[in-house]
Amino acid sequence: MFTPLTGRSVVVTGGSKGIGKGIARAFARAGARVLLVARDKAVAEAAAEELRAYGEVSATAADVSREEDCARVAAVAGERHGGIDVLCANAGIFPEAPLATMTVEEIDTVLGTNLKGTILSVRACLPALEASGHGRVIVTSSITGPITGYPGWAHYGASKAGQLGFVRTAAIELAGKGVTVNAILPGNVLTEGLADLGEDYLRQMEQSVPMKRLGSVDDIANVALFLATDEAAYITGQAIVVDGGQVLPESAMALA
Repeated sequence: MFTPLTGRSVVVTGGSKGIGKGIARAFARAGARVLLVARDKAVAEAAAEELRAYGEVSATAADVSREEDCARVAAVAGERHGGIDVLCANAGIFPEAPLATMTVEEIDTVLGTNLKGTILSVRACLPALEASGHGRVIVTSSITGPITGYPGWAHYGASKAGQLGFVRTAAIELAGKGVTVNAILPGNVLTEGLADLGEDYLRQMEQSVPMKRLGSVDDIANVALFLATDEAAYITGQAIVVDGGQVLPESAMALA
């Protein structure tokens, strides 16, 4: 039996949909006090209202690529919850763009949200995480970039690989302060964003997974819950792949 997370203060960036929403729901169910963060205030408030069926959830709007927004998120969490115990740095975007035609603006936007946004979020929440006594940083990375590649997502893959470099160094810097820093690397998880890629894409991805199914948001959220427990206090700087075995086959023939 793991130590209950009841009453812990949890910030989830990119929490209005997809994996982030699933993580927020899981922490609310576990009795944590959740601050859900998204760029669009109305969307954030609507998601929080829906998730209140599971526990204590509130919302605030912020763009994690902006330093002042990240500072405000940390301040809001402090005002509402008295501190921050867990930061789930989940905010991320994945627009498709071939390398040959990718614009500087597209590169800056993806790196700004996915990589810079992770760093700024952690830095803003750091004083509260240190004061917590059991501070946890849980970064949503991806298998795309650190392990695999996919055409059209060169900027996305670079941002996700960059997150792991950040996680490893931040884990060393923060270890003496009682704050752990870990990353979850989802494979193909069935979310609104993935569904937008079309039925053919979904079926092809299912066939590439040894378990023959796409992941669920709960598959990712359950790992986040574990990393937030006291029992995970000696785990830091790690990248946990949650992909149904997708990266294991040497070739498609291995799945025949």
